[in-house]
Amino acid sequence: MTDITDDVAEDISFQLFDDDCRLLGNLLKDVLQREAGTNLVDKLEKIRVLSQSACNMRQAGIEDMAELLEKQLASALSKMTLEEALTLARAFSHHLTLMGTAETHHRVRKGGNMAYVAKSCDDIFNQLLQAGVSPDELYSSVCKQEVEIVLTAHPTQINRRTLQYKHIRIAHLLDYNDRPDLSPEDREMVIEDLVREITSIWQTDELRREKPTPVDEARAGLNIVEQSLWKAVPHYLRRVSSALKKHTGKPLPLTCTPIKFGSWMGGDRDGNPNVTAKVTKDVSLLSRWMAIDLYVREVDSLRFELSMNRCSDKLSRLAHEILEANDEEDHRDHWNESMSRSQLKHPNQQASPLPTKLPAGAHLPSCAEKGGSEHPRLMPGADHKQLNHKDGEISSSTESNGGSCSARSSIASSPNSSASSLVSMTRSPSFNSSQLVAQRKLFAESQIGRSSFQKLLEPKLPHLPGIAPYRVVLGDVKDKLLRTRRRLELLIEDGPCEHYPMDYYETTDQLLEPLLLSYESLQSCGSGVLADGRLADLIRRVATFGMVLMKLDLRQESGRHAETLDAITRYLDMGTYSEWDEEKKLDFLTRELKGKRPLVPSSIEVAPDVKEVLDTFRTAAELGSDSFGAYVISMASNASDVLAVELLQKDARLAVSGELGRACPGGTLRVVPLFETVKDLRGAGSVIRKLLSIDWYRQHIIKNHNGHQEVMVGYSDSGKDAGRFTAAWELYKAQEDVVAACKEYGIKVTLFHGRGGSIGRGGGPTYLAIQSQPPGSVMGTLRSTEQGEMVQAKFGLPQTAVRQLEIYTTAVLLATLRPPLPPREEKWRNLMEDISKISCQCYRNVVYENPEFLSYFHEATPEADLGFLNIGSRPTRRKSSTGIGHLRAIPWVFAWTQTRFVLPAWLGVGAGLKGAIDKGQTEELKAMYKEWPFFQSTIDLIEMVLGKADIPIAKRYDEVLVSEKRQELGRQLRSELITTGKFVLVVTGHEKPLQNNRSLRKLIESRLPFLNPMNMLQVEILKRLRCDDDNLKARDALLITINGIAAGMRNTG
Repeated sequence: MTDITDDVAEDISFQLFDDDCRLLGNLLKDVLQREAGTNLVDKLEKIRVLSQSACNMRQAGIEDMAELLEKQLASALSKMTLEEALTLARAFSHHLTLMGTAETHHRVRKGGNMAYVAKSCDDIFNQLLQAGVSPDELYSSVCKQEVEIVLTAHPTQINRRTLQYKHIRIAHLLDYNDRPDLSPEDREMVIEDLVREITSIWQTDELRREKPTPVDEARAGLNIVEQSLWKAVPHYLRRVSSALKKHTGKPLPLTCTPIKFGSWMGGDRDGNPNVTAKVTKDVSLLSRWMAIDLYVREVDSLRFELSMNRCSDKLSRLAHEILEANDEEDHRDHWNESMSRSQLKHPNQQASPLPTKLPAGAHLPSCAEKGGSEHPRLMPGADHKQLNHKDGEISSSTESNGGSCSARSSIASSPNSSASSLVSMTRSPSFNSSQLVAQRKLFAESQIGRSSFQKLLEPKLPHLPGIAPYRVVLGDVKDKLLRTRRRLELLIEDGPCEHYPMDYYETTDQLLEPLLLSYESLQSCGSGVLADGRLADLIRRVATFGMVLMKLDLRQESGRHAETLDAITRYLDMGTYSEWDEEKKLDFLTRELKGKRPLVPSSIEVAPDVKEVLDTFRTAAELGSDSFGAYVISMASNASDVLAVELLQKDARLAVSGELGRACPGGTLRVVPLFETVKDLRGAGSVIRKLLSIDWYRQHIIKNHNGHQEVMVGYSDSGKDAGRFTAAWELYKAQEDVVAACKEYGIKVTLFHGRGGSIGRGGGPTYLAIQSQPPGSVMGTLRSTEQGEMVQAKFGLPQTAVRQLEIYTTAVLLATLRPPLPPREEKWRNLMEDISKISCQCYRNVVYENPEFLSYFHEATPEADLGFLNIGSRPTRRKSSTGIGHLRAIPWVFAWTQTRFVLPAWLGVGAGLKGAIDKGQTEELKAMYKEWPFFQSTIDLIEMVLGKADIPIAKRYDEVLVSEKRQELGRQLRSELITTGKFVLVVTGHEKPLQNNRSLRKLIESRLPFLNPMNMLQVEILKRLRCDDDNLKARDALLITINGIAAGMRNTG
């Protein structure tokens, strides 16, 4: 389980937290009595009391009584009917989720009420100045900082988005209920609203009935931006600027953005056949559409605010030019309108083709309230918006229409043609009512249909440039944004779209220019207080989000690129690329990269998988680095893996450029090798050295990427490969080696951390993770993934998002200016090697060498049923084999988290520490824990896992579900967990796990009375389901227990 307590607040008021939990629990109980009946509610209460008593006995150390009560609890659950079990699962699952909502609310509340916040910009800037950093160095480091948070679609967010929004609403109501000035009537209304929300939650299906598509996942990411990050970013940047001004005397430059955002949603095709080139293009355009749509709303608000007349001469001239241009346009519109009326009188003169159907996306409703909403915004790209009953959300289904493009073309080229089309068509004998509706809508879209109504909505701009010049300039910005948005809609719908760059915004700088001019004008006229309000916030948003909100990374497995080059080399009678040795591959790739001709003939015919790879590179060439971030190569192991992508990218850009008759937009994408397995991590430094020794590649990095090499390290697969302890050590060494390799060639390095949410996949508190990196690996730059449920937990509310962004900034700043200490002595490294070797051997002996383990894993966990949750678009396995090797890391960790055994996070650690302690290294280990941040962080995270693992619950799974011949393996593993706990406490000096984090321990204990029955119920349902695999109601009950346990553990995989 990953809690983010250390990142959000160090403590909460448990009295107030308990009060809110009691309030929500009582309201849920009232709803249940109304919805399910008093008898069932009484049964649920007996289960809760029995569970609470067992927890109290165990916490008091009275194990025999606790075990007796737990047997009574299991017996009571086994006697429940399936309907009762389903209701219990739902009730306790919702209660745990409501507790999580209250916890999040109180973390925000605590942070907002603290006069001094640890790890804030104010705190860390002050610490650095006290430690001897000069104000100029501090200011320069903050301004140069480049952190990118990459949101991914890894399938670990188990809650439906519909329910997430309802819980956000409950958090807002709890916040409102905290106000001291509420009257009794107001407080009663808040309670009524809470009852309505909880009733709505109870009556909503918790389960996704269909898998999300990659576009659905991308929409979820864009909604996080709209609902939270859009509001959080200006607030965060104000905090940074204010702290900088306080400590250095200079504010943060207006367009300086220490943090930006990236995304893998719709770009990560590694093992996911559902992510195609078309999907990637659509998601990228959708992201641009959302950015423009948000800017339109902000500019609208800003126009209302900036009503003053005084301005600079430069802005006055621009406003005058805009008004003159508008006068000319009005004259043209008047002439066109007259012509249109003339055509209405003579319809037979109309020569334009008559569309028989409303074009796709002609009507684009918005369900978002002005200034933001708690609900997702409808996006373009659909003819009909249908309610998808699996989610209760809006999803799109576009009807195929061969004539839609031509219809769109006729509208684009002749906006007034629909008027005469309507008249002539209504006179046609074959005209029917559906065509009439379509033509009325088409008429409404035309200029003649909307011009007078639009003038009512927006009064005509003044003709005198001295009157409201800011409104004139911002009105022009809005018009251009609207044209940009319309163009994107046409591109999304594959409609015809002319390339007139002057009509719309293509780059961030183009949009920033009039905004910065307005800002400078206000400042020069003594209206700085106005300039630094909404206008400054908009400028900062544009600088942070650009024209795309989040640049999309592309990711593909290295073997797919080799297959593509195989097809090309065989077509060219050059042999089979993948059969060549590394040197021959590098010679071929380097020679082709230096050449100026395309490698791939236009006439080549290839297999669908190869075509998909080529199409992806073509999409990257068409949209360029303005839309895309990095191209990540998973399972990279050689220098040729990187050059292969560089060659395919270069070839696609040559082909697209030739077709367009102009250069491709933006630059080439950064190519980023991802080292994941222990073997590849050990070779990472050598691969980077080999790459940088190639003259072409080194010059390419210097010329096209500002002398920056980006390298990604993977935490999930390395942990599944060798165990968490060995993976942590190999990742540390790999980063050291990569940094040293780049330094040898004078190249700067950015490390990209592919962290999961759970500790078993490299997760943990952000601050702790960054502060424990090798010295020199964080030099003002960092990229890191945020996955699944962690995205919602860290960035779902604007207040928590602001705190997280601050923590990223301060942690990276500290790691840059005051890097963490390296191991004090060489023997510490040798000791780590010894512990890692024993740990890895122990882990692999169990997971990969024991022939019974795979069957034990399937029997003891709900792994086989996780696929029915429908929480991600990608398959749970990379390949079709049933072994652990090809199982993805997420279901591997998810399954063990459900049973509360959390095996991937600790297996092997105890054996490694025992080996060192048995050799008399106890004092050395204690010194390492106190003085070496990396070792301390590693041990602390394992201790956190031990505090959340539950041996009696894990034992229950084994006793009921595991066959007799494999129960001994379970006993051995539980003994290993006890050993691990014992030796971890020896190193830390603590009496029990989480001794130094009492807040977290208390939160865990508060969940147990609801969490333990959920686990016992899951065991019972698994037992029944394995005897009746087709029982759909039992499967629903099982999936709801999985939801509930994930809510109680606060994470999935």
